[in-house]
Amino acid sequence: MASVIATTAEHLVCQSETMTRPELHYVAALEQLEPADAVTHAADASRAGFAGTAVADRFQPWLPNQGHASFLWAVLGAIGQQTDGILTASPVPGYRMHPVVVGQASATLAALYPGRHRLMLSAGDAIDEHVAAPYWPEAAERAIRLFEAAELIRKLFSASVKGTDTRHAGPHFRMESSRLWTMPDTPPPIQVWAGGPMTARRAGRSVDGVMMQAGPADRLTALLTAFEDGFRESRRDGMTQTAVHVQLSWAPTDEEAIANVLREWPMIGLRFPRGDIRSPFDVEQLTRSVTADDIRARIPVSADPDVHRAHLQSFLDLGFDAVHVHNVGRNQAEWLELAGRDILPKLVR
Repeated sequence: MASVIATTAEHLVCQSETMTRPELHYVAALEQLEPADAVTHAADASRAGFAGTAVADRFQPWLPNQGHASFLWAVLGAIGQQTDGILTASPVPGYRMHPVVVGQASATLAALYPGRHRLMLSAGDAIDEHVAAPYWPEAAERAIRLFEAAELIRKLFSASVKGTDTRHAGPHFRMESSRLWTMPDTPPPIQVWAGGPMTARRAGRSVDGVMMQAGPADRLTALLTAFEDGFRESRRDGMTQTAVHVQLSWAPTDEEAIANVLREWPMIGLRFPRGDIRSPFDVEQLTRSVTADDIRARIPVSADPDVHRAHLQSFLDLGFDAVHVHNVGRNQAEWLELAGRDILPKLVR
């Protein structure tokens, strides 16, 4: 009897630790990484203690020297074979891919890895989407299209789980009566990127979660409040998730850390949105004026792991359920080793 009690106690302790453990996700930037390297680093991240891997859908890199833009769904499927955590896909529905195709890809991934996949929809950037779009709409219309695509995919998931057909006829997308024939028992949660209070509030009313770009605490607090208000207004049941995308630069020296950003991700220092830029070569020209001070004003750049730990902890303290972390240099193996040893174990909720 004592052994049963001890085993049960151990189980409850483990369950409690699992419930309170901060959820940090590794961002594998397909702009910088060859597909095989992305899979290797994702496996390293899993061993380091990251809860999963997040991958965005890209057709071009931001800069020519980044050199890559592999296919999201193929890479994430391979990552699933080498890890056991959450697989977050961030595709753009409605330009290069009709929302029906995005839904099919997501359902297939969720069927391969039950309970492990999250669908994080984005309004997209011209640098990727203009290659197949007849035109590139203004930001307000992109947001409208994003939520219509999310509604279409949700309807498709709901009907397919029940084994029935559904259809959609909206201002931007049509779907004839159909269903997904490969569908997991539980649809993957649908989340969206939110850049402002109106988008965040609408996300709270209609989808399962929201992703925000890291920024000042007061701005993020306003977005979280808008999302929560939207969820209350919807009178929906169930759980939602709030997540934040955080970029940083770690290297063995401060000098290397800033050099990594200026070489690999100077777009962080731009003072205007880059959603309408169409060519990596244009981005290259625009970032020539970015300085080290511009970078340091936006993200932590340091060799000190405690600087990065404190930065990540600040988002957990704001109340985010998950933090997606992108170290912008190519020193991914070294970063993951450091994060697993000196950062992740010290984060608390």
